[in-house]
Amino acid sequence: MSALDGLLREAFVVCTVLVLPAVIVATIVGTAVAIVQAATQVHEQTLTLLPKIVAIGALIAFFGAPAVRICGALFSTALTSIPALVRGG
Repeated sequence: MSALDGLLREAFVVCTVLVLPAVIVATIVGTAVAIVQAATQVHEQTLTLLPKIVAIGALIAFFGAPAVRICGALFSTALTSIPALVRGG
């Protein structure tokens, strides 16, 4: 089961590496918008969602290609490890 364990561990690391920047950006933008809303006392739902969508869209635009390469490398690793997975090793 070591081949499966290694593949699952690598998949978990890839998921973490790909999702963590988006979560951090959304948290920072959400906090900034919340501070602005608290200061101006304007509590509109669309004002909280739109900046997050724009920030995550910009993040995907800038770092989308490397993320696809990382996913492709994981897919390639998964394909090459199929014989070891089938053997149970």
